[in-house]
Amino acid sequence: MPETAWEWDETLYAGSASHYSVGRWDYPPELAEAVDTALDLDGTGRLLDVGCGPGSLTLLLAPLFEAAVGIDADRDMLAEAQRRAGDVGVTNVEWRHLRAEDLPADLGTFRVVTFAQSFHWMDRPLVARRVRDMLAPDAAWVHVGATTHQGVAGDDALPYPRPPWRRIDELVASYLGPIRRAGQGWLPGGTAGGEEEVMRAAGFTGPTRITVEQGMVVERPVDEVASAVFSLSSSAPHLFADRLPAFEADLRSLLTAAARDGLFAERRRDIEVVIWRP
Repeated sequence: MPETAWEWDETLYAGSASHYSVGRWDYPPELAEAVDTALDLDGTGRLLDVGCGPGSLTLLLAPLFEAAVGIDADRDMLAEAQRRAGDVGVTNVEWRHLRAEDLPADLGTFRVVTFAQSFHWMDRPLVARRVRDMLAPDAAWVHVGATTHQGVAGDDALPYPRPPWRRIDELVASYLGPIRRAGQGWLPGGTAGGEEEVMRAAGFTGPTRITVEQGMVVERPVDEVASAVFSLSSSAPHLFADRLPAFEADLRSLLTAAARDGLFAERRRDIEVVIWRP
């Protein structure tokens, strides 16, 4: 492992876009309702979703605004977002291939700017400062934090076995090594914390925190859990190079043996919404 600090590169999620729709849970309608109520939205203004990926949050919230813009640095993610927009009939979103660090990029001002499981990949002090200057009066920054590929750990009885996540991690490590991979680099300590300090230094006040309760038990077929694995930066398909077929075969063998009748069950995690004001 090199001793240089991790740097973003465009391969971070290479090959993962098509797995998102299969392996990650959609954000629930209750999340849109919570944001709508907390921000007293009235159908006007514009939404900017930064690091939008395949549009999971963008498409949920876009109907609450006149227009929306989703930006992402991964072209495949944007292609998937466009496909999903067509599937659900959302037509008021513009998709832009753009890194957050390149904002404002002449995009104008916004009533709400959202980050869903994306801010930790960015130059956070720089992005926070630039986004602050893009917010209209009385606007808000909304951070959505939720693990959407994996449920709550526990030993409570479920109708099917839980996915064997520890053994999955061990299998990934047997192919990629014990240090977490991300793009062309490594993240031995995981992604950065200290978000509140970053936000306050950039001139934001708050935060206001809202919890969107979930907790329901959902069934998950083997294909869904396999796609959940490939949707992660730490096990994105490109990382396995020419060993990808062997890894996928081993992964599916592990999952098939651990499932019952081809199914797993998990309890969905609550979703935390963190709202900051300039």
